Amino acid sequence: MERIKLQKYFTDCGVMSRRAAEREIEAGNVTVNGAVAAIGERIDPECDTVRWNGKVISPESEGNTYIALNKPLGYVTTMADEKGRKTAAELVSDANHRVYPIGRLDMYSEGLLLFTDDGELANKLTHPSHDFSKKYLVKVKGTCTDEDIKRLLSPMELDGYQLRPIKARIVKAGDCDREGNVYSTLAITLFEGRNRQIRRMCEKCGLVVMRLRRVSVGEIKLSDLPLGKWRYLTKEEIEYLKNS
Repeated sequence: MERIKLQKYFTDCGVMSRRAAEREIEAGNVTVNGAVAAIGERIDPECDTVRWNGKVISPESEGNTYIALNKPLGYVTTMADEKGRKTAAELVSDANHRVYPIGRLDMYSEGLLLFTDDGELANKLTHPSHDFSKKYLVKVKGTCTDEDIKRLLSPMELDGYQLRPIKARIVKAGDCDREGNVYSTLAITLFEGRNRQIRRMCEKCGLVVMRLRRVSVGEIKLSDLPLGKWRYLTKEEIEYLKNS
């Protein structure tokens, strides 16, 4: 059989994305025939034995798993956290499949987060060239104006990187919470996922974010999924992701 790169083997087996596999290989957590593996190493899937943290990795005989989670505040989007913080992975552990998050949602944000053990799809959807849209509802302090929206929509750089154009509009302006604090709700759609992008864009425009919630990824919507709960994606949603 043709020899393939080790990190591709992990995606073929539906274990994790290539990037995640590379991190595990670099950390010394992967062996091939008992020897610690190296980045770029090629294997023969029919002859070589690959282990990750002692567990043999082999192609799954059953289909992949695709999950949507409504992530609450305070959970980090990692499989494990060196600081002992709660992880989003804990909330989908009862799915009885080791699934991995597609992309990230920072600790202080909430909403729709997708998980899968389909490494090839995860790699495709998180690649920088992919322009998958992500829509957020953003609560900001004070009464937002059309001028604020114009500033958000204007060309902007973060860390020397020219951001892709976004979509933004005011949903409600000048609402009051129970304590009498005035706030506005914005709908913002991104087509890339820079680190804390919305918060940093708002900061540049003088807007203070009070709450940030992702409500859709492409055509997959959060809808009425309860906070902290997950559901399987429908067949139509899976096909949409694969064909997008």
